[in-house]
Amino acid sequence: MASTIEFIDQTLRDGQQSLWGIRLRAYQAAQALPYLDRTGFEVVDLTGPGMFTVLLRQFRENPWASTDFLVANLPNNSVRSGMRSRNIMGMGFTPDSIMDLWVRTLIKHGVPSFWIYDCLYDMPTLLRLTKVIHEAGGTPVPAIMYGLTDVHDDAFFAERAGEMSRWPGVKSIYVEDAAGVLKPERAKTLLPALRASTGATALELHCHNTTGLAQHNYIEGLKAGFTVLHTATRPMANGPSLPSTEGMMPILEQLGLEHRLDTSMFEPVARHFEWAAGDAGFPAGTMAEYDPRIYDHQLPGGMTGTLKNQLAQHGMADRLPAVLEEIPRVREELGQPIMATPFSQFVGVQAVLNVVTGERYSLVPDEVIQYAMGHYGPVPRPIDPAVNDRIMAQPRAAHFRGWTAPQPSLAEVRQRFSKSISDEELLLRLMTSDTEVEAMLAAGPLRTDLRRSTNSILQNVAELVAEDSRSSAVRVSTPEFSIALHRSTAGR
Repeated sequence: MASTIEFIDQTLRDGQQSLWGIRLRAYQAAQALPYLDRTGFEVVDLTGPGMFTVLLRQFRENPWASTDFLVANLPNNSVRSGMRSRNIMGMGFTPDSIMDLWVRTLIKHGVPSFWIYDCLYDMPTLLRLTKVIHEAGGTPVPAIMYGLTDVHDDAFFAERAGEMSRWPGVKSIYVEDAAGVLKPERAKTLLPALRASTGATALELHCHNTTGLAQHNYIEGLKAGFTVLHTATRPMANGPSLPSTEGMMPILEQLGLEHRLDTSMFEPVARHFEWAAGDAGFPAGTMAEYDPRIYDHQLPGGMTGTLKNQLAQHGMADRLPAVLEEIPRVREELGQPIMATPFSQFVGVQAVLNVVTGERYSLVPDEVIQYAMGHYGPVPRPIDPAVNDRIMAQPRAAHFRGWTAPQPSLAEVRQRFSKSISDEELLLRLMTSDTEVEAMLAAGPLRTDLRRSTNSILQNVAELVAEDSRSSAVRVSTPEFSIALHRSTAGR
């Protein structure tokens, strides 16, 4: 067991992704950044393609400007982005030329570390991306994505981790339990097997606390020789998120382990994100109650909330129990893919369609057809024959037989756009749409000042008044609003 444990902060990325649906804006993080920067994390996980898309579509904010702001205010930290092996746009396929441009452009913006994953373990595709990151001057961190299946035993995961450890530029391997279904009993065999197969390569452990067992798995990881843990500040931790950084401190102390974190930074960061959660309209993270159905459907925490919201938007909130019951059946029929993006979405959407149409597999999305044909990589186990017949009988199936993902060069992609377009804008237009990018450009500069938050206007006005009790009036004005208050003389 290593004597000093490092930490990777997930407050700004997976914490807010799991609890807020990746809706954290730059101004909501701004005042916490100096404290996060001085805490002493090994890495701060910062962003990813999904965060870019949400910031642009939901708030008309430029995600490159947001990334630049966060990076500039974390000068003492290495920062990281996550990405899938084949895609940065939706759930389909991204040409290699655009994947490579994404990597180079993020590195240019000060994001050198990339955790990369492929839940079907298409190792040649992962290796290609690893080489691209390494050759561009970045640090590749390939991931072992855990799933509770009949296919993926300890030897399966250990063999792939061992292979990853020998890839160029790999200094650490990231082990994630996205659905929160790893149990300590399994951790006692899996984590030592991973440690034994990877030699001296550092191992990072990233467990979602969906069942309240993540801290127990972290203890098993520490015993097995893992040296890096992923956590978040307490208001952005627990439940579908990660364990809190604060909560790991007494555990390390009891195990006789040291760390490099400045614990005096914990309180101001937590206090700020308590405010930020209220400003964004989300509750702070709490420990989840145990629900045994999690081990059946294995939905990642963020997707569970999305599924609830989508059903409610279509007036079908009452169908959630039926969908949760259908998901394990679909997952089994589709060969037990590990439940993380995009395959958790494929299973979840197919389950919804099976429930709402009343006839199973009468309607099958293109992505499920492509998955069944092996276009996303090797299917873990043969698909149920009767289900496969229904999938292949879909009208769209003929279109995908013999299909291969297009691989245009960057020059060919650029021909669709103005010659003067920047790499940054090109990527945004490919990830979203011209209409959405135009709306973002028209929206003006990025918000970084929390005093412009409508939820904090009254609080800030009250603070201004309190600063000088002798004032008889106060007026606050911005381009968007103005407010004037006059002190009452009644009763004097």
